[in-house]
Amino acid sequence: MECAIIKNKIVTIIKMRKGFTLIEILIVVAIIALLAGTVLVGFAPATRQGRDTKRIADLRQVQNSLELYYSKCGYYPGGAQAANATCVSFSQITTWDALSTALTSNNSIGVSRIPNDPSSGKTYFYGTDNIGSSYVIGATLEDTNNPALRNSVTGTTYNIPCGGSVYCIEF
Repeated sequence: MECAIIKNKIVTIIKMRKGFTLIEILIVVAIIALLAGTVLVGFAPATRQGRDTKRIADLRQVQNSLELYYSKCGYYPGGAQAANATCVSFSQITTWDALSTALTSNNSIGVSRIPNDPSSGKTYFYGTDNIGSSYVIGATLEDTNNPALRNSVTGTTYNIPCGGSVYCIEF
């Protein structure tokens, strides 16, 4: 009889405890948050490196577009092209948007799009000499220890501040 009473009490206690307590749920949520935070912090350098790699690849793509423009016009772009012109008389460009317009205008060299910096609010740099015979393109890299910075042009060239975290290609 005593066994039956103990057995009934155990069954009653088991039936009463069907869910988790608030403390147990909070502990599990805290552990998951801690693990998620650790994982996200670990991804930050990889995403920075990914954006920097894209920036360098974008500059190489624009460099190819500039060479196409040069082979067609005899100089690197300096001014936004007129709507119907293949090449226009040279004038200096000081913004990336103006370079984009010059290279994609009327699709004269087969380029329909010029890439922009993957981070919003940032832009690439373009500068040319006063006759369009050479240029510098650049991008600000997020990783100041990026090995590509060792091969970058340094100093201010055509008003582009190369060096430090700014990766530049000069031609």
